Amino acid sequence: MILQGKRILITGASEGLGYAVAERCLVEGASVAICARSPERIERAGAGLRASAGAGQSVFATVADVSNPQQVKALVANAARELGGLDGLVNNAGIYGPKGLIEEVDWAEWARAIEINLMGTVLPCREVLPLFRSRGSGKIVNLSGGGATAPLPRISAYAASKAAVVRFTETLAEELRGTSIDANAVAPGALNTRLLDEVLAAGPDKVGKNFYDRALKQKADGGAGLEKGAALCAFLLSAASDGITGRLLSAVWDPWADLPARRAELAESDIYTLRRIVPKDRGRNWDEP
Repeated sequence: MILQGKRILITGASEGLGYAVAERCLVEGASVAICARSPERIERAGAGLRASAGAGQSVFATVADVSNPQQVKALVANAARELGGLDGLVNNAGIYGPKGLIEEVDWAEWARAIEINLMGTVLPCREVLPLFRSRGSGKIVNLSGGGATAPLPRISAYAASKAAVVRFTETLAEELRGTSIDANAVAPGALNTRLLDEVLAAGPDKVGKNFYDRALKQKADGGAGLEKGAALCAFLLSAASDGITGRLLSAVWDPWADLPARRAELAESDIYTLRRIVPKDRGRNWDEP
């Protein structure tokens, strides 16, 4: 029960990873507020979570578009009122956006993906930070993914926005130094969710043969599993992760459960961050005459 009594807001939580994070938070003792754009889906998700909530735990479910400043302001205010405050935020809402070559995709759809994935991460952070600063603590977890650390041709809006989410998280963590508010990004692994179904439906002509073939294999293999990403989010929302901030952590590949023992070492390094690779990093001395 590492989140006993905590109050967590999770965006994009009507299904998939967001819903799994909400479930895990309940298991760990928290109350949760969730949102999504679909009234039907968020109502169904809220009912499912309330059925598994324990005594003293609250579940607040509401419709909100996280790229809309007014709706985000209302979301945070209502969630804080319903739960009696907020201790943590998980920004999970996101879309792939248009698939295809950058010069061929619909520009409005491309820009919309940036609005949802990037602005929809920044806006909830802006709204919760005054609450966190006033109480002297808080946890922010921003969902990133493979698009942040490697090129994703033909899914450029997703790749660009997720890389931006990581750099925003690192920057936000620096702004919050000394406040006891931690901000981290999570790469949950290759998940078999709605986004994978979109790739398969788009086909190899839109997303590229290599990416499509990987998606087919992932679908057959079952993917990384939602529970790993949900467990990492719960860890980063808990007191066990206090002082761990400004990092991009992989739920699948990184030994994140051991990080509390390496807290000081981690704080003095750039491990688990986005950095430029220079020749010396690869054993080449291009700067020498």
